Amino acid sequence: MPTNTNDPRVKRTRQLLMQAFMELLEQRKKNVSSITVQDITSYATVNRSTFYAHFEDKFAFLESWMREKFLEKLKDELPNAALSDIGSLRTLILIVFDFLFCTRPYMTFADRQYETLFEVAMQKELNDLLFTWLSEQAEPSVSRETVETTALIASWGIFGSAVEWSRHPQDRSAEDMARDVLEVVAAGLAPVIG
Repeated sequence: MPTNTNDPRVKRTRQLLMQAFMELLEQRKKNVSSITVQDITSYATVNRSTFYAHFEDKFAFLESWMREKFLEKLKDELPNAALSDIGSLRTLILIVFDFLFCTRPYMTFADRQYETLFEVAMQKELNDLLFTWLSEQAEPSVSRETVETTALIASWGIFGSAVEWSRHPQDRSAEDMARDVLEVVAAGLAPVIG
């Protein structure tokens, strides 16, 4: 792994690899599992050794790709990429639903091996965002452990609901599902934020 991820050259190379992967997904109509490290490096016109200088393996690359795409979506659609109230929590829930809906077409049965990897990457970002917000909003009497647990439960509740919905989006609208998820999550947050 590069030691200085803030180095502009490192950022450029990582971005080049990510763009190559996205273009292979979109233009070649390939699925995640069918794209190899060799495909990515050839399309990005870099050596395989360059890829491995940035990522341990394809799994590490895919986790980074999922995390970056999710964070981009958060920055684009959530003011300041932060939560401020229940309205922004609703927006966050819809972002998660939409993100999973948009990435599902790139996944096939062969890609199931990567689902857990993607779940962990997204859920961690979601948990971090919720924990930061809850830490700022928590009643003074609420312990850090309670805030951590609440963020963990809420993040998995939002994420798990979105995963299930994304498998069968025709059964119910994202808006309806998000409204119900928000109601349950908000009730779970009430003991922490009052």
